[in-house]
Amino acid sequence: MRINMNRHLLNNLLFIILVAILFFDVMSGCKYERAKTGSKNNLFEFNDNLTARWSSPENLNGEKGKGGRTNNGAKGHPSDSIGSGQSYSLLDIKDQGIINRIWITINDRSPEMLRSLKIEIFWDNESKPAVSVPFGDFFGVGLGKTTAFQNALFANAEGRSFNCFIPMPFRKGAKIVVTNESKIRLDYIFFDVDYSLTKNWNEDNLYFHAYWYRDTATQLAKDFEILPKVNGKGRFLGSNIGVSADLRYKKSWFGEGEVKIYLDGDQEFPSLVGTGTEDYIGTAWGQRKYINNFTGCTVADDSLKEWAFYRFHIPDPIFFRENIRTTIQQIGGDGFSTVSNFQNSRVPLIPVSISGKNGLLHPIYKKGSIEQLDTASKIQGWTNFYRSDDVSAAAYFYLNKPSTSLPEIQPVELRVANLRTRK
Repeated sequence: MRINMNRHLLNNLLFIILVAILFFDVMSGCKYERAKTGSKNNLFEFNDNLTARWSSPENLNGEKGKGGRTNNGAKGHPSDSIGSGQSYSLLDIKDQGIINRIWITINDRSPEMLRSLKIEIFWDNESKPAVSVPFGDFFGVGLGKTTAFQNALFANAEGRSFNCFIPMPFRKGAKIVVTNESKIRLDYIFFDVDYSLTKNWNEDNLYFHAYWYRDTATQLAKDFEILPKVNGKGRFLGSNIGVSADLRYKKSWFGEGEVKIYLDGDQEFPSLVGTGTEDYIGTAWGQRKYINNFTGCTVADDSLKEWAFYRFHIPDPIFFRENIRTTIQQIGGDGFSTVSNFQNSRVPLIPVSISGKNGLLHPIYKKGSIEQLDTASKIQGWTNFYRSDDVSAAAYFYLNKPSTSLPEIQPVELRVANLRTRK
């Protein structure tokens, strides 16, 4: 009996020691990770790795002890202007740190100005920007149309300001430049670039990048590239996409196309594929305006036939180790007779599939040929078809390099062409 009790006590003691060791290892790992990254979760804990700096017109680059000197400190320099064809640096430092927040407001928030201004961000003294995007599109304002919203990465509190909360580490330097490529002067730009200088550098840090592209008339049966192929190791954060639908398709639905993400050597077929456009952003059966943390639709205009929407892969991270490419199919849908009439009227389209009874989908698409609907099928349900629309997208991602080989931003003439406004 005593032997059995001693064994029981010994087993309990060994169990307690094992738990203590595991607990110590976990806590030590957490402390190491926090020390390595320089971040702490507790608001009340002092972090000696971070030194706060703000860059604004009152103290460009956030120099220590040099803020607000104009007009004896009485709000003497809260804003600046940017002439036509001129560039303005919001930040230009050679140091190690992390940008935590960018806030900007401007007096001209027209679609033309939001597309004519471009924002560029350079890391570690590179000559090529990691970010080169139209101003509005960078801040999540699709199609140049402001609206009040707040999500996990961006905010436009009342439709009059532009906030970015994406953390952006840099090792040797950071530069943010806004260039006015419009034909008129931007009279007022107010801004804060809030960053921290850091002592420690985590080798796992990735550089933030953003890419924008517009195709005013997408090619039939060719997927629109949200992000062309990028080589390296990183993380795809997501995108905001704008669609100005071709009016020849009238009231038909534009958003049957599936988002595809090609990872680490994928060729013809991707590893990640969704089920439809509105499905990708977390809604269904069409999409109206709504704002959520990770998905949303900031513009849903049935009269202008325009939609702007976003998805951020924060709760569902997408890491790539070799390369990545992201596309969205240019597929819409409508009733069989409507699509057949489009086809007979020579509206550009290629039939893809027809929905039959009991949810059965009948594929009719063949590469290199076009099915004639009014003679080819007796099934007359919902019909999906390749179509051509005006599509633009800003893609956000992290990469283990401060620059890429992606194409330069498109010229301002293309960026502002055919922007739709209410008469």
